[in-house]
Amino acid sequence: MPKKEKLDPETEALIQWCTEVEQFLVKGGATLDQAQEHIEEQVEWFTDLFYDGLTPEEAAKEALA
Repeated sequence: MPKKEKLDPETEALIQWCTEVEQFLVKGGATLDQAQEHIEEQVEWFTDLFYDGLTPEEAAKEALA
């Protein structure tokens, strides 16, 4: 059975952050599928927002604007 690769803490933090952004997108009116698809399609932009220090809520507001 292959070993599961351990993600570095920064990658884990980014994934958790995106999960929180997703929840705010849903609260803003998107379906879960729409939120996930949007994050996947705009992953570089969301990654930049993460490293720019935006909160998940701020990032979702930017995405919904």
